[in-house]
Amino acid sequence: MTMTILRAGPLTVLKDEGRPGHAGQGVAPSGAVDRSAYARANALVGNPRGAAALECTLGGLRVRFDEPAVIVLTGTDAVLTVDGTRTAVEEVVTVAAGAEVAVTMPRRGLRSYLAVRGGFAAPVVLGSRSTDQLAGVGPPRPAPGDTLPIGPAPSSPATGTAADDTVADGTVASGMVAVPDEDGPLEVDLGPRDDWFTAAAIETFLSAEFTVSPASNSVGLRLDGPVLARARTEELPSEGVVRGSVQVPPDGHPIVFQADHPVTGGYPVIAVLTPAAADRAAQARPGARLRFTVAPA
Repeated sequence: MTMTILRAGPLTVLKDEGRPGHAGQGVAPSGAVDRSAYARANALVGNPRGAAALECTLGGLRVRFDEPAVIVLTGTDAVLTVDGTRTAVEEVVTVAAGAEVAVTMPRRGLRSYLAVRGGFAAPVVLGSRSTDQLAGVGPPRPAPGDTLPIGPAPSSPATGTAADDTVADGTVASGMVAVPDEDGPLEVDLGPRDDWFTAAAIETFLSAEFTVSPASNSVGLRLDGPVLARARTEELPSEGVVRGSVQVPPDGHPIVFQADHPVTGGYPVIAVLTPAAADRAAQARPGARLRFTVAPA
């Protein structure tokens, strides 16, 4: 069974749970940017954890299956159409062989996840089928005319409901899209280098509004807004960073690392988003307004 790409849209890549454990080789975990939406898509069609899905940024995707397929779209309010007929949000649908499936541009959110029962059986690179756009590891971006193989159907049924299922970093795969500027501040844990910033900078970080820059991508959200002043000016040796790290370079404007972040960073990290907040940040478009708050103990 295969699927043919008719149109790839602005940015469509293959994603799964990522490739942890390769930092020593300079390869970050990568994986889906919104992990809860990705996991929910697989759960809805009955796939096991870790099955590869398509991560589609701002819609525009159009595909065709050569055999009947069971599919679902999660992550945004984008509409999945089958031969022009609209489906409900997060509705599991069976499409006929030869049917044309399209993803509209979402009004809310940024990244949608198209899962097919059986998962996409692209070649595995370092234990993952994820495309890492920073390291250049994993399958290439699908282009019009490309054919993607689909794996065998799993033994578990496609239930059409996504029970809570915790993914690798503790994110719970439940709920619909939640974008940060409409659903409250993003929760963070301060540190590990919050002591490198003035008390006024910490207060500003937790009270001011920041705007997502157009220069943002799956590596990091670049934020415009008030400058966060340092209390210490010496050079910080490079150290490991994780998804959701809020790194502050010398210009004082924060960068929120996303799934394709580098393995290490040489600037102080003022805070780290909780896993759920990192998923919400994954849906922030350029121009979105972000606020931060300390996560409850």
